[in-house]
Amino acid sequence: MNTTETAPLPAASQDFYRLSFSGNAREYFGIWIVNILLTIITLGIYSAWAKVRRNRYFYGNTVLLGRAFEYHAKGKQIFIGRLIVFAYLVVYNILLTAFPIAGLALGAVILLFFPWLIMRGLRFSARVTSYRNVRFDFTGKMGGAFVAFMAGPVLAVLSLGILAPLASRWMYRYMGNNLRYGGRAFATDPRLGPIYQTWFFSALIIVLGMLIVGVAVLANVSVIAALIDNPDVISPEMNASLFLLGVVSYLAVLLSFGIAALFYRAGVRNIAWSSTLFDGRHNLKSDLSRFRYVWIAISNVIITVLTLGLMRPWAAVRMARYVNGHTAIHFDGDVGEILAAVEQEGTAVGAEFMEFEGFDFGF
Repeated sequence: MNTTETAPLPAASQDFYRLSFSGNAREYFGIWIVNILLTIITLGIYSAWAKVRRNRYFYGNTVLLGRAFEYHAKGKQIFIGRLIVFAYLVVYNILLTAFPIAGLALGAVILLFFPWLIMRGLRFSARVTSYRNVRFDFTGKMGGAFVAFMAGPVLAVLSLGILAPLASRWMYRYMGNNLRYGGRAFATDPRLGPIYQTWFFSALIIVLGMLIVGVAVLANVSVIAALIDNPDVISPEMNASLFLLGVVSYLAVLLSFGIAALFYRAGVRNIAWSSTLFDGRHNLKSDLSRFRYVWIAISNVIITVLTLGLMRPWAAVRMARYVNGHTAIHFDGDVGEILAAVEQEGTAVGAEFMEFEGFDFGF
């Protein structure tokens, strides 16, 4: 695992400096298997500390310009947050069973507080993250979280996905425009046109999946018609045809929506990150290959399932290495001077203030 020892910085350059991931599957497997066993033995209680160990490993092996990121959360903070959520769910279900009206009222209350929980979660995640001993921060408000994480998804669903690019734009703008590093702001303003281009290709993938289902249904239309006319008499051949039809239809729908979602996620990430500025002049960049990203994600799932989960650490490291290698930043000026100035201002905020990160509610 990388430490935070000082590494020489390059001089001013027109190039983008890429992140890298220095971890490996063998190291992470040891952390992962211990996390799994202790979580099982403690009936889930250790999962909060497991999350801290996992994040510290992945953050600590994410390197930019020779220095790794750091994750400072404590298991106790995450455990208390989860305990509060668990207690709420218990009370909610008891009230819903004994006093349905009170249960529904409590459900409405949590919906009202949901944007606040999301905002607090983003702030917590930012404040427990640092780079070069300088903490990140998040300044978003509850209203912005409501638009980005509640209004946007609802509009996307009601419009059958047509307004999904608008929801994605709202979400990335909320997260990017409220992120701070050493007191200096990020600014994100992805354009709708490129997002809709990615959405269009994703929609075509779904349409293709539906066409496969349609072809499968047409190929078995005689079987379906016979079943409708005489449902009491089903031959073994009809059973086999219907079973095959169900399997093909299910896989076509599952794969088309899954591939479309992954394709869309990678495309929107490229657009959003590449339209982000740090401190008004330093460009971020993401250049994931959407096809490569989809292949890695799907093959990771297949290999993990076939190995009964034992290859999960390898899959996680593989994806982290690919995503980091296609994430970069261009500094407008001398890198050493820029980061030195940020460090000087950022340490003035002080880790003392950041001790009040609060709890992680898991939202």
